[in-house]
Amino acid sequence: MSQALQKYPAIGVSQAQVTAASAGIRAARSSYLPRVDAVAQVNRATRNNVAGLLFPQGLPSISGQAVEQNSMANVWGTAVGFVVSWEPFDFGLRRANVAVAEVAKTRADAAVTRTSLEVATLAADSFLTLLAAEQTVRAAEAGVKRSEVFLRVVESLVRSKIRPGVELSRSRAENSAAKTQLIQAMQSVGIAQALLARLLGLEPPAVRVAAGRLLDLPPVDVQPARSVVQNPAALEQGTAVEEAKARLKSLERAYYPRFNLLASTYARGTGASNGSTMGGVNGLGPNIANWAVGFTANLPIMEFASLRARKDVEAARIQAETSRYRQIVVDLKGRLDASLAAADAARQIADNTPVQVEAAAATHRQSMARYSAGLGTVVEVSDAQRLLTQAEIDDSLAKLGVWRALLAVASTRGDLQPFLDSASR
Repeated sequence: MSQALQKYPAIGVSQAQVTAASAGIRAARSSYLPRVDAVAQVNRATRNNVAGLLFPQGLPSISGQAVEQNSMANVWGTAVGFVVSWEPFDFGLRRANVAVAEVAKTRADAAVTRTSLEVATLAADSFLTLLAAEQTVRAAEAGVKRSEVFLRVVESLVRSKIRPGVELSRSRAENSAAKTQLIQAMQSVGIAQALLARLLGLEPPAVRVAAGRLLDLPPVDVQPARSVVQNPAALEQGTAVEEAKARLKSLERAYYPRFNLLASTYARGTGASNGSTMGGVNGLGPNIANWAVGFTANLPIMEFASLRARKDVEAARIQAETSRYRQIVVDLKGRLDASLAAADAARQIADNTPVQVEAAAATHRQSMARYSAGLGTVVEVSDAQRLLTQAEIDDSLAKLGVWRALLAVASTRGDLQPFLDSASR
């Protein structure tokens, strides 16, 4: 099982999502840091300037005195500097965004736990399936041997003219049917090996299982009842509800004013001075410096409509995730009740199958004795052999059926450790 948890790709996907969520927390916390931009520029351009206002746009801006004549003469221009922006307080918006990222990380962790439980359950169930298939093969092999022994007896009696030839044909048909049953059982083993190999990252021929205590009747489950709300699927969905609530809380703080402390220092150089154009390399080096500090406030007045709509979306999402959580809990409770009922029935069947095997074996012995004495028919012996083979298969699978039912109970409760402890004792 541990090998499946290490190699199955679904686990890697969930762990990568946890890593991404952790990075999201760091990204959200980085918003507390000031923003510092370093700028540098070198250009060659004309120096024509006019007075007047323009709305902010993407055209290159120009500073300096207005000129009366348009000229295509051009000069060098340079600028270097730093701009610092920091938001000293935000009415809890950044804290709310960090909380969203932290809940997303918690949800990713819960997804890893859920996926691990699913993979471990699938691996354990595949293990039991392979073990059951191997037990079916053993019972089918025993059936083939009994059929072959009886076939030799019939052949001897037919050659001696004691029994009619039709009984030889019937016994050969029964022997072929027993071999077909064995082939089908071996096919089931191959399929079960392939399923388990997929989980373990191995080639099917390399998969081997040891029965251990799994062929014995497990002890009665005395583990304390564990609420299905502790199942990783329910816990993961609970974090989905919390994440939606955290997003709504973040949106509730998005309409507050945004305040920023600004600071800048820069230096400029230009090849234009006092209305004249200087030639050469004038302007290639910044020679005039400035600095500035300031405080800005920004309120997105017209965003209230979009924010209200986004909050309505998150409120609806909270309702949906809450309903989904309730549905998961209800489904898990139903699965647990069904698993407990199946476990109880499986244990009763396991208590009954030894009686079935003993009676079938006695029937087989009696039918063979009657046939040898000339009182029975080949049909009676064939029916008794099939009954005994099926009883042996049922007996070997009954105990595994109890283990499989207990696995379902443990998986629904969200903790496989009680099942593993019982299997390893």
